[in-house]
Amino acid sequence: MLNTVLDFVPEIPIAENTKKFTDWLTDTFAFLFDPIKENLESFMEFTADNLILIPPVIVILLVAVLAFFISGKKFGLAAFSIVGLWLIYNQGFWDHLMNTFTLVLISSLLSVIIGVPVGILMSKSKTAEAIITPILDFMQTMPAFVYLIPAVAFFGIGMVPGVFASLIFATPPTVRFTNLGIRQVSKELVEASEAFGSTGSQKLFKVELPMAKATIMAGINQTVMLALSMVVIASMIGAPGLGTEVLSALQRAQVGTGFVAGVGIVILAIIIDRFTQTVNTKNK
Repeated sequence: MLNTVLDFVPEIPIAENTKKFTDWLTDTFAFLFDPIKENLESFMEFTADNLILIPPVIVILLVAVLAFFISGKKFGLAAFSIVGLWLIYNQGFWDHLMNTFTLVLISSLLSVIIGVPVGILMSKSKTAEAIITPILDFMQTMPAFVYLIPAVAFFGIGMVPGVFASLIFATPPTVRFTNLGIRQVSKELVEASEAFGSTGSQKLFKVELPMAKATIMAGINQTVMLALSMVVIASMIGAPGLGTEVLSALQRAQVGTGFVAGVGIVILAIIIDRFTQTVNTKNK
């Protein structure tokens, strides 16, 4: 009886309509997607190639020096950076590391460029917050593999669809933390700035954003980590880097190679995480 009631409503053609909508988007906005793919891919390849041209020893030393001063002239992070990056080079994965870093860098920058303004909009408008919050929930709860489908449909295979998938997956923390940080700014402080005749932009850039800086940086840290977590998944659609080695090792059951490539990703993640956390701590 219950099954009869459930079967009374015919199957809703969600999958078919989604395919039609995706095809329509691809055809209608091909004039936009094609230039983005060509120009962004060229830029990313240019960036990765130039990073590879820099002698590894110079990159390792620069990272170590930067880590030394960022950490308050402590040797811990600098020593880990030297040993970790040398290990990746020693295992023959340096070029893959540069490709991975390029993918994470571009994805994170785009996520921050989009996420911070959207977070500011949410903090200023309850209507915008009500509309954007469910979208962020959808972006964060949808399995990461699903993002590969529209990415390939719009941009084919390569680094650009990897950036697109990472962008969707990694942007929400920056948006949420920016919104949260600005809303947590003391109302008395905001009212005092208004009493002194501050304009809306002055209040935002001289009071609210500086006071919310630590919270926003925490969101950016999470965004970078999520972008890095997409490296292996993005390799499934042709994005080069350490993720490609992990995927290849998985397909060929090469446990050793997969483990080493995975360690390389972990080393990069730790270095980036410590850098962003240390910068955030110093700015508090």
